[in-house]
Amino acid sequence: MELLDGKKVSEDIKNEIAAEVAKMKENGEKVPHLAAIIVGSDGASLTYVGSKVKACERVGFESTLIKMPSTTSEKELLKKIEELNQDDNIDGFIVQLPLPPQIDTQKILMAIDPSKDVDGFHPENFGKMALDMSTFIPATPFGILELLERYNVQTQGKHTVVIGRSHIVGRPMSILMGRKGFPGNSTVTVTHTHTKNINQITSQADIIISALGVPNYLKAEMIKDDAVIIDVGITRVVDETTEKGYKIVGDVDFENVSKKASYITPVPGGVGPMTIAMLLKNTLIARENRK
Repeated sequence: MELLDGKKVSEDIKNEIAAEVAKMKENGEKVPHLAAIIVGSDGASLTYVGSKVKACERVGFESTLIKMPSTTSEKELLKKIEELNQDDNIDGFIVQLPLPPQIDTQKILMAIDPSKDVDGFHPENFGKMALDMSTFIPATPFGILELLERYNVQTQGKHTVVIGRSHIVGRPMSILMGRKGFPGNSTVTVTHTHTKNINQITSQADIIISALGVPNYLKAEMIKDDAVIIDVGITRVVDETTEKGYKIVGDVDFENVSKKASYITPVPGGVGPMTIAMLLKNTLIARENRK
């Protein structure tokens, strides 16, 4: 079993990006600038956005964090997005999800200028991705592709099972794993809450990408020997033996599944760090596109 070490690979990517930014500075060019809007005070969202700001500092990007109260109206948020769309100093920006209930998430994502949509959620970018055109790939799927590529995990002709069909991970992964090229060229099955006999399907998979959000869902008896396991799930579960009173676990019963898998991502330290690294990479691409 080999660990797909997202922590290490994400550091490699950040070093590569930092070197690119240093060259930009030497040439007197404007460095990439990433902005993030967060509405409300959700703890997990604040932590996540904070880590994005630190990552920007680490690679030499400029960053702007815009905090708006949870009472913000849809109209007010749309006005702020339009300001960022028009600001030539901002190369890319994200609106941290989830949003408060009074705001229509789809309307907000539609309002973002596709050329600045470094999350890759705008329908224009999603459509381009589905058509194999050059575009921003959502950061988590982009990170998974990068892990598979850097560890040279073979995907051609393999059977990939994606557990979950969210617009953020499951659906884009199903498209990307079936595309022509590497990583890709695999036969993809998408499973979800209404899938019957899921154990039978996963036990035939060469590669399993689980983005369900159910702790320890994927058991050893559900996979075949030497399967490649990508665990996107991240859930806090109570654990009074730890200082914080909880621990972070994924969708995969790591202890037992790792004994059968050929490659596996840990949680934490697998897909999570890759997501932020690829958001930075998308921002670098956005900056280069705007030259």
